Amino acid sequence: MTKGTNIDEATEVLLKEDKLYEPSKEVKKQANIKNYNEVVKKAEDDYEGFWAEAAEELEWYKKWDKVLDQSEKPFFKWFPGALTNIFHNALERHQKDKKDKVAFYWENEGGDSREITYGQLFDEVNKFAGVLKKLGVEKGDRISIYMPNIPETAVAMLTCAKLGAIHSVVYAGFSAQALSDRINDAEAKILVTVDGGKRRGKDILLKETVDKAMEIGCPSIKNVVVVKYSGVKIEIKERDLLYEDLMKEKIEIPETEKMEATEPLFVLYTSGTTSKPKGVIHAHGGYQVGISRTLKWVFDIKDDDVYWCTADPGWITGHSYIVYAPLILGATSIMYDGAPDYPEVDRLWQVVEKFKCTIFYTAPTLVRLMMKFGSEWPDKYKMDSLRLLGSVGEPINPEAWRWYYEHIGKNRCPIMDTWWQTETGAFMITPMPVLPLKAGSASKPFPGLQFEVVDRDGDVVPVGKGGFLVIKNPWPAMLTTLYNNPERYLDTYWKKIPDVYTTGDLATKDKDGYFWIQGRADDVLKIAGHRIGNAEIESALIAHESVVEAGVIGVPDEIRGEIAKAFVILKKDAKQTEGLQDELVKKVREVLGPVVVFKDIEYVEKLPKTRSGKIMRRVLRATELNQPLGDTSTLEE
Repeated sequence: MTKGTNIDEATEVLLKEDKLYEPSKEVKKQANIKNYNEVVKKAEDDYEGFWAEAAEELEWYKKWDKVLDQSEKPFFKWFPGALTNIFHNALERHQKDKKDKVAFYWENEGGDSREITYGQLFDEVNKFAGVLKKLGVEKGDRISIYMPNIPETAVAMLTCAKLGAIHSVVYAGFSAQALSDRINDAEAKILVTVDGGKRRGKDILLKETVDKAMEIGCPSIKNVVVVKYSGVKIEIKERDLLYEDLMKEKIEIPETEKMEATEPLFVLYTSGTTSKPKGVIHAHGGYQVGISRTLKWVFDIKDDDVYWCTADPGWITGHSYIVYAPLILGATSIMYDGAPDYPEVDRLWQVVEKFKCTIFYTAPTLVRLMMKFGSEWPDKYKMDSLRLLGSVGEPINPEAWRWYYEHIGKNRCPIMDTWWQTETGAFMITPMPVLPLKAGSASKPFPGLQFEVVDRDGDVVPVGKGGFLVIKNPWPAMLTTLYNNPERYLDTYWKKIPDVYTTGDLATKDKDGYFWIQGRADDVLKIAGHRIGNAEIESALIAHESVVEAGVIGVPDEIRGEIAKAFVILKKDAKQTEGLQDELVKKVREVLGPVVVFKDIEYVEKLPKTRSGKIMRRVLRATELNQPLGDTSTLEE
């Protein structure tokens, strides 16, 4: 971001979204946090004390010597000297009073369903811990997990935590090469997988992908443990062991490992769609404090809630807010495996009604997909159990936000639009139920966190101007380093703009202190020297009443250097006319000014996305320019 660029013009449409959506008296009355300004002041007055108080809500084998050690910054250490284990706080301590409470309602797209109580989950994890111990797993060993959204994925993660092993969950949509790369980087000892999965009724041959990865070469793997899930026929290799057979054996249950708070819990590789994957490390102590406090306050978790995060365990959202934080809080969650629009486009709303879901947390891309199908689908279902909605994964455009608020939340459910990253571990910029909302804004930083919008030199830009989003102080759930690569940790996050954590995102802060996230700093078009965010053009297109979703790329232009090409999904009743093309161009220019020049606007039925819902602009660009597609293993289809 250079000073004085036209990215500022691109923010004007967002800053006009100034209407405040006030929470109802009922929402305010039942909120865990009733006075937002009071907790913000408390956190500002005593930041370490604020997080120490959050930590006191958990159980520790030994308390910390200090809350935060900054002596080797930016390698910050949270709760050094403490002994803990996230497994103890997520499951072990609940056996006293929540043994019979449902931890997960699980269902897949085919209608198969299960209920898993805290007691059943605890027993399963203990058994599997004995199995892995018998296979030679020790504290510090890395275990790769390549599985769909099923309870056994949570079992495998929690088992690693109990043993002090480091889990590396690899998203089950990755290719054999991508899986092999991640296994080898982590030098994993065991791989836990399934026979196969289902997506839109089709078999996904996950074990076959594992076998190909082993052929590519994974010399550190001693055994592959295979869970029977889909029933697809598989080839059993010499290294393979069936989960069901292992769990039937007589097993000695090991003690839960007492971990230093700063010792690693997991390594999670970034998706790798733009560069070599980075192995982000999170530790037991600070991570459990950060995720539990944020989920409790932001989503207002109560004992009788039924909470549904629609993410996948292969991403950080699944780690933090499907598996660990809900269990730490003793919550009941929904876990769903399958496509959201299969066998019919009302599948989500069936699940909400069936389990009387109270909190629904999903991605903007899914909201826009449902918006495309129309409000008549959710209108068929009784969803008055809902009291809070959430958004994650990318900026949500104001039109989708309002549709979500009006047609799913029925104008009464506040939307917790959360900004955070794999690296941050927990919600960072986010509303709370008592905070007035603005459609499309991620709202304000979580209490105590210091954010700013700066230029390339680190100077704060004026209110209402665009710049780089940075974090000025450490936080408990932050990454501790990158696996086996501390120099890359420094170069990526701490050296680009000195003395602050660089998020890599562009943002604007308005006069009320609300942040508006514009997308990645490297996802911009440079048209005649003006830098415009792809997401900004997409949001402007979606603002037209005929458009449900859009993907925008830059294509070469002899005069301007680069111009825009848009791929647009229309609502089902919209007509593809020349007049519509003109209207869309006019709409974008109304929003962003004449700097945006289009080569073309192409109407499409769908956009290439990862299964976590992010548009893969790289694939659009490669297709348009007849370039190699590169690794497409993260694509949904």
